[in-house]
Amino acid sequence: MLERLTPTEAAAVRLAARAGQHDGQTSGAAPGFVQANIAILPAEQAKLFAEFCALNAQACPVLAMSEPGDPSLPALGQGIDIRHDLPRYRVYRDGVFTDEPTDVAHLWRDDLVTFAIGCSFTFEHALMEEGLEMRHVRLGRNVAMYRTSIQTKAVGPFGGPMVVSMRPFSADNADRAAKISGRFVQMHGAPVHAGDPAAIGISDLSRPDYGDAVPVEPGEVPLFWACGVTSQAALQHAKLPFFLAHAPGCMLVTDLPHRAYDEAAG
Repeated sequence: MLERLTPTEAAAVRLAARAGQHDGQTSGAAPGFVQANIAILPAEQAKLFAEFCALNAQACPVLAMSEPGDPSLPALGQGIDIRHDLPRYRVYRDGVFTDEPTDVAHLWRDDLVTFAIGCSFTFEHALMEEGLEMRHVRLGRNVAMYRTSIQTKAVGPFGGPMVVSMRPFSADNADRAAKISGRFVQMHGAPVHAGDPAAIGISDLSRPDYGDAVPVEPGEVPLFWACGVTSQAALQHAKLPFFLAHAPGCMLVTDLPHRAYDEAAG
């Protein structure tokens, strides 16, 4: 079992979300603790979705998967109840986003399976420890995320574009950021692209598909990492009659420490 930190701060974020006291993005919340993307879908599609995630592990690394109907994720934290513990959720019907509630207990079913998928906030923690600025954190914004022309490996109905998150750096710091994030192989690893966004099908950095726009200053290099929101894009591509997900940037804060996923930590 992975080492855990004393879960006081992580549990506090979950409990605040459960109580309706925190309904915004979680970037920078509970430093030291892993955060996870969430996808919740009917059990009849869960096996194929698990295969999709395994084939596209850089974008969709699965940290935990629940039993059907079980809202707990004991491998990720004590007392987690996925029906209440995210700041904000998204509801999709037939692949179309329909609602963004702060609780999904009223939508819960006995056949639902939860997938917790690795999040780039883990390597962000390491980047900030090394003195690299996360501009979206400084500005109090969600990270910018974009659908790309990079296609995932399809499994059954699941496929579609890879979603990436973007962070800008000076040329020297871009190399450092790539090396540091590369230590976190199970949390998206190194960037999938650096530089020209048009090369991966992004026409306008000021108009992200998810999250908030973050300015890129002259001379800076935009770095693009595979993003766990790819899982939502794949579920939308499948046009499932019903599924749930986290609202972009509104993650599950777990009791697992970042260092458990840092290959440099041994």
